[in-house]
Amino acid sequence: MKRDDVVPLRQATRAWFLVSLQTFGGPAGQIAVMQRMLVDERRWIGQQRFLFALSYCTLLPGPEAQQLATYVGWLLNGVRGALVAGVLFVLPGLVAMLVLSAVYVTYGDTAVLDGLFLGLGPAVLAIVVQAVLRIARRSMTHPVLVALAVSSFVALAFFAVPFPYVLVVAAVVGWTARRALATSSASAPPDDGPPPLVPDEALHADRPSSRRTAAVLGIGLVLWMAPVALAAMVLGGGSTVVDQGVFFGGTAVISFGGAYAVLAFVAQRAVDVYGWLSPGEMVRGLALAETTPGPLVMVVQFVAFLGAYRDPGALSPWAAAVVASLVVTWVTFVPSFVFILLGAPYVERLRGHRGLTAALTGITAAVVGVIASLALYFAVHTLFDGTTAVTAGWLSFDVPRPSTVRWDAVAMAALGFGLAFAARWSVLRTLAVCAVLGLTVGVVRSF
Repeated sequence: MKRDDVVPLRQATRAWFLVSLQTFGGPAGQIAVMQRMLVDERRWIGQQRFLFALSYCTLLPGPEAQQLATYVGWLLNGVRGALVAGVLFVLPGLVAMLVLSAVYVTYGDTAVLDGLFLGLGPAVLAIVVQAVLRIARRSMTHPVLVALAVSSFVALAFFAVPFPYVLVVAAVVGWTARRALATSSASAPPDDGPPPLVPDEALHADRPSSRRTAAVLGIGLVLWMAPVALAAMVLGGGSTVVDQGVFFGGTAVISFGGAYAVLAFVAQRAVDVYGWLSPGEMVRGLALAETTPGPLVMVVQFVAFLGAYRDPGALSPWAAAVVASLVVTWVTFVPSFVFILLGAPYVERLRGHRGLTAALTGITAAVVGVIASLALYFAVHTLFDGTTAVTAGWLSFDVPRPSTVRWDAVAMAALGFGLAFAARWSVLRTLAVCAVLGLTVGVVRSF
């Protein structure tokens, strides 16, 4: 075992591979999986260290769950661990979206795919709710934090407050209440179960330096821009592949505000400006991303596939679609690795700073509200086919129409809750059973 490895890399790789197969349901479900596997079951990282990393990743543009995996991978196995964790987190979703995009282009909507979504979508709700309860129970150690979590949920779910504003307010409140939070933390009861197998002081750390920063930044920028530059040389600057690479590469570094905020921007530009797909297809692409492993932002791969297939330029439609989806995935996720490898050593160095710790603790409380708001959004749009938009003053939210309730989805969600909470099944077993039942329903309906 190398010096940077606090757990054997081979063992960590197997764990990250298992995590990658269970990352359904957007950031809420993905954080739930890592919480359960890394903190609760394997105890490789302590609860507070996990939440500290989550708070930092929440501040960054890009998919916070994938960045959290990269950060924890770095803590366990250095740069190699960060690359393994981050790549494996994306890989199953990349393959799944590539296959499903090809199936969609070839066959369109099918009863079998609808059945798969029926099984997975509602079952994810149980996983998300489980994550909210576990993280809330272990991080809500002071009334101020409870108030922040509730306020964040209400602000996001019912007032459509921009996500960055919620984080800024939470950080300021945490900083202001740092003395009370420090006292609360010192008197809080220990986590349930045994302490983490890897003490905090044994986790990997790099000494920050200008030389290291310049190297990470330089290598990262070259790797990030290389595929787009190569595509421009081979296909010409006006090709769809190059346009998509430039657009999604730029979007990756300004995508603050969570997955739904950035996807709203992507949908508007991809549909109305570039014409890569229709509004209905954008919704179907989001449904694919919701119910396949990996970050929700993987929907950009679906957008790229359809846009390049329909305007392939010098390539064949299939070649253009595959190349575009791979290039767009690359430029979307490379910045996430750079942000973690660049910033983690500095953040770890400041981890003992009381003010910074309190600010990140406030953000962690807000994240509980964020995950809860995502769970509500996911439930409304999974269990109902229609909603009514309510806008009155500052209020802005969707109310499900009772007449559009999907009883089959409700039944599948009830099964998911029963397996996850009553039977205490693992995430993978729960999703597998629901997926098989959903596929069975889809096949039966196709006849």
